[in-house]
Amino acid sequence: MDRRSFLKKAGLGMAAASAAALDAPAVLASGKIKWRMVTSWPPGMPILQTAAENFAKWVGEMSGGRLTIQVFAGGELVPPLGVFDAVSRGMVQCGHSASYYWAGKAKAFQWFTSVPFGLNAQGMNAWLYKGNGLKLWEEVAAEFNIVPRPAGNTGVQMGGWFNREIKSLSDFKGLKMRIPGLGGKVLSRAGGTVVLLPAGEIYTSLERGVLDATEWVGPAHDLRMGFQKVAKYYYGPGWHEPGSVLELSINKKAYDALPSDLKAVVDAAAARANVEMLSEFEAENGKAMQQVLAMKSVQVRTFPKEVLQGLKKLAEETVAAEAESDSVAMKVNRDFQEFKKRAGEWAQFSERPYYELIA
Repeated sequence: MDRRSFLKKAGLGMAAASAAALDAPAVLASGKIKWRMVTSWPPGMPILQTAAENFAKWVGEMSGGRLTIQVFAGGELVPPLGVFDAVSRGMVQCGHSASYYWAGKAKAFQWFTSVPFGLNAQGMNAWLYKGNGLKLWEEVAAEFNIVPRPAGNTGVQMGGWFNREIKSLSDFKGLKMRIPGLGGKVLSRAGGTVVLLPAGEIYTSLERGVLDATEWVGPAHDLRMGFQKVAKYYYGPGWHEPGSVLELSINKKAYDALPSDLKAVVDAAAARANVEMLSEFEAENGKAMQQVLAMKSVQVRTFPKEVLQGLKKLAEETVAAEAESDSVAMKVNRDFQEFKKRAGEWAQFSERPYYELIA
């Protein structure tokens, strides 16, 4: 056998072994259950990747070791944006990511992460847990053999890092920006070019001019990503993602196979991850923003009022058009908008005057 044939056959053998390992039964001889989780986040990324790892730890603790979860960061087992397919096909039992990455699978998924000028984290939690949000999310995901759970929230994000000033809506024309979800579609409507990249590729693309701008989350993460080294302007607020939900996706067959008490453990650990991530982002962003404001090389800006008004109008048009193009998305959007209206009417008498007072 020549060397090339040997390597080819060896490679096929390794691939088959890997596939077999992924499809191996989750129940061990001891009766304990072992799951694999894949994420979209780089290894060691605080708050995001650590949320997935904490979730796995809590499941192990609360189940007394009956259910354990091995966590793989983005790229360690599957590509960062390969989480959905890995969970849907049963290659792994669960994943941690953001549902708007799966818009190509079903447009409605975008609403379960964040809607431009939509609900903040508090509103999203209310819609998901006490409105129809989670029920609708489960309906959409069921077609793909997935059970979804909220498992984190970024809170209101920043608007992003730019290498050009944004003085008017026309400044978005020709702008190459990394921005996913419905926010990306709004940018396109404003004349910009959307470039979708996983976290690990953003810095280099911004440095080399492949991108003119990028959004990520907020200062706690953005400083770690190093964007302050390759972009001059830091704009807020994050009109595109006012309260982004992170998703725990669970293979439906694996979830249904759990006894009721372990299902409750998984659900409880996801809910804890949801609360703790938001709390951590709020705490860490406050500290990191002080560092940003002290940097002479960075100019922190607020988008001009006229720009935000223009983006809001484009967002309304974009969200409506996206919903009208798909019957399931239309159903989800109708419920979302009705809930947002009720929440907004209450906020007019509660949070709005309070925040205006303390601003």
